Amino acid sequence: MSMPTFEPLADDALLVRFGEIIDAAHNARALDAAGLLRERNPSWLRDAVPAYASLAVFFDGGRIDAADPHAFVATQIRATLRNQETATAPGARIIDIPVCYEPEMAPDLAEAANELGIAADELIRRHSSASYTVAMIGFAPGFPYLLGLPDSLALPRLATPRTRVPAGSVAIGGNQTGIYPRESPGGWRLLGRTPLVLFDATRAAPALLTPGDQVRFQRIDAAAFGRWLKKS
Repeated sequence: MSMPTFEPLADDALLVRFGEIIDAAHNARALDAAGLLRERNPSWLRDAVPAYASLAVFFDGGRIDAADPHAFVATQIRATLRNQETATAPGARIIDIPVCYEPEMAPDLAEAANELGIAADELIRRHSSASYTVAMIGFAPGFPYLLGLPDSLALPRLATPRTRVPAGSVAIGGNQTGIYPRESPGGWRLLGRTPLVLFDATRAAPALLTPGDQVRFQRIDAAAFGRWLKKS
């Protein structure tokens, strides 16, 4: 396993690069490294934030007795990662996400199926039967970028993004799928909607999903969607 590269991200942050592409193996290393650093929890660590193929490590320079804090942190991370293959990072959670794929909540479903040359029900079956990993959180608070979309469902983003995407919309963008946590602009293909609240600043853990979680979509109908809304 090759060692990553390191570069300053800010006065109090270091970027650890495991690769340059969206790749499940690179993402797994970033997720594992974040988990191992948090488990070790050195006094200088403020946060470890994984992305697709990198890890942003935020540190407290006041707790580092070294002329070059970035070099010190890089050395500490290298020592941690040397044991990455044998160390055990925290186990992943498995989260089931109910999704309604009915037309009123899936404005791009029919066109997407047509572009892919399959029936809408087949698109739904493939999308809801895959297992996904939360690769990173970004774009908006609580927005999960999910790896695991079947290659047969990859679609380009819309040529003209929408100015309004409803909260809970489940969508495809390129070879990824994701969920809009709140109403916002967006250019991904909308295939359905979940009644779950993905981000709520008043909760102890505001984001429903975190990097490393395993996600499964469960198809529900409009009536079940309404029942979920009443419970939330």
